Amino acid sequence: GVQVYATKFEKDDNKKNKPAVIYIHGGPPRQMLLGWHYSSYYSNAYALNQYLANKGFVVISVNYRLGIGYGYEFHNPIDGGTKGASEYKDVKAAGIWLNSQKNIDKNRIYVYGGSYGGYLTAMALGRDSELFSGGVDIHGVHDRTLYGYLNSINYEKAPDYDLARETAWKSSPIADVNTWKSPVLIIHADDDRNVYFKQSTDLVQRLRKKDIYLETLVIVDDTHHFMMFDNQMKVNKATADFLIRLSEGDI
Repeated sequence: GVQVYATKFEKDDNKKNKPAVIYIHGGPPRQMLLGWHYSSYYSNAYALNQYLANKGFVVISVNYRLGIGYGYEFHNPIDGGTKGASEYKDVKAAGIWLNSQKNIDKNRIYVYGGSYGGYLTAMALGRDSELFSGGVDIHGVHDRTLYGYLNSINYEKAPDYDLARETAWKSSPIADVNTWKSPVLIIHADDDRNVYFKQSTDLVQRLRKKDIYLETLVIVDDTHHFMMFDNQMKVNKATADFLIRLSEGDI
């Protein structure tokens, strides 16, 4: 019952059976715009989206709930984030939409994103590997119980503390590792001050125990926003390379 908007990047070549990828922005209180984005983080992402489109992908950038520009209820869902991750429904809806398009190869629908986009990428691969055949998770959050009052032993606890932790766990990608089947590239900078580096190292170990195909890329001595341009280019190239190899059956 929620209307969700998105931007589509596609090369006008009339080809059939195209691979597709959903780009999930971070934030999450952001809005991806129709043109070039005023934020360097997202203008960079849009450059990568255009590059992937030029390589033959259909790219969908989803303005999922929690974002701005679509009213108070869309921006503040009662079951969003640690309270139920309802925003993931919008990512899945985009995948279902792509799955229904005649020019899309249903077996080559992928997902990628950074930060909160990495969180939702991991959730997509864990919950719906039948729909999403692989993805790139860039400095994503994977265990939501590690933040704020949910991880505190010092504060007086609210009456619903245990329920809140359980709900936050169920709203975390690591809760769905048992149903995770799709290959993934996990990228993280080891001096990240926004998302703990251990969020990715922990997920890697969990996936290895399940024998899930994965590749990793650690950006050494850099932060969440990749302060060095060379590192940003390294992340872009690794993301594109992984998705292209997936689409060509090399993974």
